[in-house]
Amino acid sequence: MLPLSLESIRLFLHVTAAAVWVGGQLTLLGLLPVLRGLGPDAPKAAARKFNVIAWSAFAVLFVTGIWSLLAESPGSKGTAWNATLGLKLLMVAATGIAAAFHAGGRSKATLAIGGAVSLFAGLAAVLLGVMLTTAFA
Repeated sequence: MLPLSLESIRLFLHVTAAAVWVGGQLTLLGLLPVLRGLGPDAPKAAARKFNVIAWSAFAVLFVTGIWSLLAESPGSKGTAWNATLGLKLLMVAATGIAAAFHAGGRSKATLAIGGAVSLFAGLAAVLLGVMLTTAFA
């Protein structure tokens, strides 16, 4: 068996938190028709409960992301790797900001646009993270 390392723990926590953040958004999107059928307040109640879990996961992503930056020495990775990292960080900011707008939204447009941008930016951040992780594998 391979030894358990701090790098493995860091990556495990980061991937698990990303699965909660992005996977939870996908799950709620899929459950939205069912929730609406349960009553007008059901989607909001589910979203409020999910927000506690999701924002906790986002905090773990933030901490493990900084930990990864400190461990990876981005300055030694090259221009393409750093450009990809910059785009990933932009997508991380976009998913968080859009989710905050969605969470505080009052209009259907704000809810729809905030949710869509948050989901797509989160998916892009995951893809870019995989690209960064596998670049030198």
